[in-house]
Amino acid sequence: MLFLREGETPMTDKPTVLFVCVHNAGRSQMAAGYLRALGGADVEVLSAGSAPKDEINPAAVEAMAEEGIDISGNTPKVLTVDAVRESDVVITMGCGDACPIFPGKRYEDWELDDPAGQGVDAVRPIRDEIRRRIEALITDLLPERVQP
Repeated sequence: MLFLREGETPMTDKPTVLFVCVHNAGRSQMAAGYLRALGGADVEVLSAGSAPKDEINPAAVEAMAEEGIDISGNTPKVLTVDAVRESDVVITMGCGDACPIFPGKRYEDWELDDPAGQGVDAVRPIRDEIRRRIEALITDLLPERVQP
């Protein structure tokens, strides 16, 4: 992990993106999975939750597996101030005011349905919307890169 003191600049040109949702078991994990798969080594990816669950939502795991992305080994993590501090972009997904705000960071709030308690049929449209937003994010963060 990269930790910076105020006024320091990062040692890398790679943007760091943090995805935050309440349980860090569905939306944020799917978004992180897509960004890792589609962004590759050009971006650092973090995810966390304000009240993380014990495991990833099985329907989210199944929906992502249909896309060839394995998130089954991921573990929900608690949101920390350090995770926000080290990120260039913080994308929240229904976590309210739980995310600390730091000047100079880019914040986005993606309004997405919560996949908690839903079957895979209900999770697929959420997954597909997340993919669309991730592709747009990659275009914005990495404009010099040719998209897949």
